[in-house]
Amino acid sequence: EVRLVESGGGLVQAGGSLRLSCAASGFTFDDYSISWFRQAPGKEPEGVSCIASDGSTYYADFVKGRFTISSDSAKSTVYLQMNDLKPEDTAVYTCAVDSHEDGGWDDVGVYDYWGQGTQVTVSS
Repeated sequence: EVRLVESGGGLVQAGGSLRLSCAASGFTFDDYSISWFRQAPGKEPEGVSCIASDGSTYYADFVKGRFTISSDSAKSTVYLQMNDLKPEDTAVYTCAVDSHEDGGWDDVGVYDYWGQGTQVTVSS
């Protein structure tokens, strides 16, 4: 059974930092792409960042230079380091697995498995 468990969310002031974790199990960690999505109230989910099975990384324009995605194969965990947070980064952040890697990394429809999400709130 594939499981994705996010942690690390919370309340932070603008300009602050958080590190999200996505602990994965139930599949061969190095074989698939894992991405972070976020969804703010009343908005559609949007791709934040992705780390592919070959180690390539992708970022949405709105987080480039502020967020960094990384992975630890030994721990089967993907991290999202978020710096210089802004109030507009407030959302539920969820990690997801793409077992086929044949679509756009930020296309919600290509992902097979999703975590439960972790709330990130940035105050101004």
